[in-house]
Amino acid sequence: MQHTILDRVDRIAEDVVSLVLRGATAPLAPWEPGAHIDLALPNWLTRQYSLCGDPADRDSYRIAVRHEPLSRGGSEYIHLFLAPGRGLDVSLPRNHFPRLPAPEYLFLAGGIGITPILPMLRGAVESGATATVVYLGRSLSTMPFVDELRAGYGSGARIIATETEGRPDLTALASRLSPDALVYCCGPASMVASVEATFPADRLHIERFRPLTRTFAPNTPFEVTCVRSGDTVAVDTDESLLDALIHAGHPVPPGCREGVCGSCEVVVLDGEPEHRDDIGAPAGRMYPCVSRAHTPHLLLDL
Repeated sequence: MQHTILDRVDRIAEDVVSLVLRGATAPLAPWEPGAHIDLALPNWLTRQYSLCGDPADRDSYRIAVRHEPLSRGGSEYIHLFLAPGRGLDVSLPRNHFPRLPAPEYLFLAGGIGITPILPMLRGAVESGATATVVYLGRSLSTMPFVDELRAGYGSGARIIATETEGRPDLTALASRLSPDALVYCCGPASMVASVEATFPADRLHIERFRPLTRTFAPNTPFEVTCVRSGDTVAVDTDESLLDALIHAGHPVPPGCREGVCGSCEVVVLDGEPEHRDDIGAPAGRMYPCVSRAHTPHLLLDL
């Protein structure tokens, strides 16, 4: 974890605040566009937020948080109780949504989904690529960073308030792209579904707010051996591997518990995991908050 001080809290749109977190001692860890951090809140909750500042700034991180109507306690606490001067611990940045090299980009953002897109757009322009962002929101008052986009990118930023302008023609946008262009999208589920139905999968990169609803085989019990401690942990059908590990005394970071943040990643040394995450666990890794086992036994580097 990294120790930070909450330097600024700015209301930047209806129900959206930006937080600037300054490193308490040493420079903060480097990051690349698309990365997010875990923010440990004083109410014992941990939440994940995309970094939306300047990657060249090693002294501070910027995130933005929308106050969700059905908050599970994270966004509500940030909006109602956090004030400048508060010490906050954050994780090292993780990136499951990296920008790959390309001569042309189309960035599609919906609402708070603009946060990972902002530094991607900056990086794409600085690399000399052709880059356009199409940013959708219910109204301009609900859309953070509108002024920043207009000032920095002019006609390269198309900002659409859907309650007055409707939704853009995605098919027309797709038809104007060059064969080498890549498309990056972050937004609500309905927007992501429309984008997936329009753009070729091999050119499309998506970050979701929530995991896809999928169906898996019924849970079965299994065991894991933690090779460093020598512990064997039984995982019943009605509990997650993450909870079983935590109850056995292994402090695996819980993070989102939905298979979208990657904070609980563990190394698998033997056995076959049943991957149920939404971000694509790399070879030899798994996310125990949602994933289970195809084999009766797993060997973990814990």
